[in-house]
Amino acid sequence: EILEGQRNEDEGEEEYRLFLVRKVLTDSVVHFLSIRSTLPKLWHPVGGIFITNIGEKMSLFRFYHEIDLKRVLRGTHWFFNRYLILFYRVEKGKELLQVLLFFTELWVQIHNLPMGFMSKGMARQLGDFIGEL
Repeated sequence: EILEGQRNEDEGEEEYRLFLVRKVLTDSVVHFLSIRSTLPKLWHPVGGIFITNIGEKMSLFRFYHEIDLKRVLRGTHWFFNRYLILFYRVEKGKELLQVLLFFTELWVQIHNLPMGFMSKGMARQLGDFIGEL
């Protein structure tokens, strides 16, 4: 689906830079048509967007303006039906279906930590304790 707007007509080799691959982290069914209609309404892309289904729980997003893509990547974590959406900015020569989208970084706040425990070493220990989720 293409949403109308100003389009960058430069169709050179650099066009891959305006693409994102997305994956929803869930074991549940993800309805592509729901994502395709919902996310553009949240993002309001000024240059338009084209969204293609490329596999199970994965889509390819083609933006037509750099500012729209940057707004999505700079935003907070995105969720769909309470499931985390991971994005990967496409790189030239990278096979889209080989992109591993399983991890993301999260900011964790720990409250009521005694003053003596507020150090980089303790932060690392707490991070190691929490581990990869």
